[in-house]
Amino acid sequence: MQGRVEWTGGTTMDGINAAGQRIAMDWESGPSPMQLTLQMVGACSLVDVVVGLKERAFTKAWVEMDSTRAESSPRRFTTMTMVYHVQGDVPQKLVERVVAKSHEKYCSVSNSLDPTITINWRVELHPESEG
Repeated sequence: MQGRVEWTGGTTMDGINAAGQRIAMDWESGPSPMQLTLQMVGACSLVDVVVGLKERAFTKAWVEMDSTRAESSPRRFTTMTMVYHVQGDVPQKLVERVVAKSHEKYCSVSNSLDPTITINWRVELHPESEG
């Protein structure tokens, strides 16, 4: 995997992958690199959830995230809290098992982070009628 980060002036930069696809970043008004890191943990794990539930009837899935960071430099993450939401007819235990496996084994992003970061998570199911 290759990539490049290019400063585009002021407080902005673009992340560019080998295929030339870009993601814009702004370290002052966001998304900042740390915000993107948190979102990418959520995105990576959400992929695992969606793939893990592919045989089930659900229409929406999302993850809400919160985090704490160290007070002094380096201001690394110290905790991440993730709330997984699935709308549809899926068993709670199944979603919990898929999320647990994501963080234990499959999510490359969270498993690439400092292992001292505490990642807490929970699952909330929503019936179709909420949509």
